[in-house]
Parts: sequence; C-alpha cells; structure tokens
Amino acid sequence: MSNPASTPAPPNRNSTSDATTTNLGLAKDWSEFCRALERAGEVVLRDAAPDTPLDRAEGFRYLSRLTREMLYSCVDNADPDFPRLHELDLVKIGADNPDNVYLSANIRGDRSYRITGKRGTIAYFSIGSKANRYAKDGTMASTGELTDADLVVEPDGTVEIIASATEQGRNWLPLAPDSTGLVVRQTYLDRSTETPGQWHIERLDAPAGPAPLSPEFLVGALRRAALSVHGTAATFADWTELFMTRPNELPDFGQEMFQRAGGDPEIYYLHGYWTLRPDQAWVIETEVPDCPYWNFQLNNWWMESLDHRRRISVNKHTATLDGGTLTIVVADRDPGVGNWIDTCGHRSGTALLRWLGADAHPIPRCRVVDLDSLARTPSSTGEDR
Repeated sequence: MSNPASTPAPPNRNSTSDATTTNLGLAKDWSEFCRALERAGEVVLRDAAPDTPLDRAEGFRYLSRLTREMLYSCVDNADPDFPRLHELDLVKIGADNPDNVYLSANIRGDRSYRITGKRGTIAYFSIGSKANRYAKDGTMASTGELTDADLVVEPDGTVEIIASATEQGRNWLPLAPDSTGLVVRQTYLDRSTETPGQWHIERLDAPAGPAPLSPEFLVGALRRAALSVHGTAATFADWTELFMTRPNELPDFGQEMFQRAGGDPEIYYLHGYWTLRPDQAWVIETEVPDCPYWNFQLNNWWMESLDHRRRISVNKHTATLDGGTLTIVVADRDPGVGNWIDTCGHRSGTALLRWLGADAHPIPRCRVVDLDSLARTPSSTGEDR
C-alpha cells in the first residue's frame, strides 16, 4: 500500500480545460489584432492619397510608427495607477511641431496625480488633460489646461502640479470624469541655447504595486491599440482631404475641429494642402502678429512633419522678416529669396502655420509662381490662387 502523502494529486481537469480555452481565445484575439492592423492599411490605399513610391512608403512607415506608439501606450504604459511620462520622439501625428518636445501619460479622471520637475529655459510650456477618443470618433477633447501664464515656479526652478478633479495646490490641472491622458508641450525658439524641463508623474494614494498581467487586459489593450492606429490614421487622412478642397492656401478651416482633436487652446491653427510641379514655388506672405511664438512647417500627405534634418520649418527666432512681413518660399530648391522651405522630394503634402498667444490671426496671401522667374525677380507676383 502506497503512502498517501507521496501520491500525486490527480490533475484538476477544470483548470486544465480553462487554461486551454483561455490560450485558444488569446490566439484568436492575436489573429484579430493582426487583421485589424491589416485593415488600417486601407487608409494608405484610399483613392485621394498619393501613390508615388515616396508617399506610399511614408504611408506604411506612418502606420508602423503608430503601431509602435499605440502598443506602448495601450499595453506597456497603460496603467493609470502607475503612469509614466513618455516622450513622443519617434512618432509624428497630426502636424507634429518640429520645435516641440511632447510628453504624454495615461491617467484617469477619478484619480489625483502629482507632476514634479524643473521648468527649464525652453520658450513655452503647457500641460493639458485630454479625453482621448481617437479610437472611437477621432477626437481628443481638452478637459483642463495649464500654461506658462499661470505656472508658479519656485525660486530654485522646481515646479509641482496637481492634476485632480478638485482644485489643489498653486498649480492645478483640472481633470474631468472622462479624462484619459495628459499631454505636455515644450516648445523651442532656439534649440542651440534652450533646455527643456524634466518631468515626473505619480498617482497620489497609489496602491502598493501593479496588478499582474491578465488575459482580459491584454485582449482589450490589443483591441484598443489596433483601433487607435486605424482611427488616428483615418482622422488625419480625412483632414487632408478637406484641405485638398483649397489647394495652395492657408485658410481658417475653423478652430473647433482642431481643438476637438487635442489642439492647444492657446494656438490658432492655419492648415493647408500644397501641390507643386518641380519648376514651381509656393509663395506665402503675411504680417506677423505680436505673440510669444509662431512657426510654419511643411508636412507630408499623412500630416507628419518632414525630415527635421532639412529646412522644413521656420519660427519666430529663425525667420528673416522684411519690414514686419514674413515671406516663405516652398520649393524643391532655394531660390535665394524669402525664407526657403524644402519640399524634400515631395510633389504634394500638407502645411501648418501656428500663431500662439496672439490677439490677431492674419490669413496669409498665397500664390504659386514659376521658380526660375522668382529667383530672377523676387518681386514677381505670379498667379494668385
């Protein structure tokens, strides 16, 4: 007769069955995640999108960048009890500003958070709480804002910000029940001399430690990531199609749309679509209002800023003005007049002029001219568009 103490217990058939069912479900959900990413490719292949090899390659690279970012945000940095401020340095979304250092963190509106750091010497700082619904309806409404104008900096340069539903501390960032994230914007005028701040976030009254990964969380996170990739890409492709209705202009399409998508309330956005032949230039002229910051930038069709290593933007510090008038020349090559912006081999794309904190918001005068004649006669007027 065997010793009962040494006899192995019979396997728990229910537990084995449950594990098998869970594993099969996870495999199915992973396959659906992959199919959802494949469907996001339809945005790159839509009829209005350019089909040149450069634009098509950038479109699929854009989806890969979105996938990387959404997986990190939805899977690895999704816990609102233990948030991390993450720099968006490898993804370009919605006409990202080449002068900006963007930080983001996932939070919940029914929690309270402390953000600490040093302001640094960078020209502009703002932090906003957002209700991110890109995966659902392409919006990211502001639920609270705190800017330089309101920020209290201690004598030693440190800052403490409390993000909560009820007012706390000297630097309070309001949260709403539907707040899901924080976005920090730090904006350079002069990258060679300015230093951005360093920031940390923690939840007040956080639990002792994070919960272990569960299959249910992972499935939901993968679904949110795939929806966010598709939703983000589709939102800004829709914007570009709108801008295409008024080519080679920088009109006011209405600020509400841009604010609902997560724009800074301090900024007035003038978006546009451009299309040029290699022998043409897009000339933009405008008066410049008195404001802390402005910039102009060129983007591809997907609303990604072009290569920052090339001359694709100009701002209040780097521009040359002529008697208070700003002249920008968008072209394949530098004509030697105005502030040249490089098309980087593109024949079409999008553009953005930002006025930050300005009382007036001039609408630029735009025209397309022959590039060679512009270089010969800087005063050439060309054909108005």
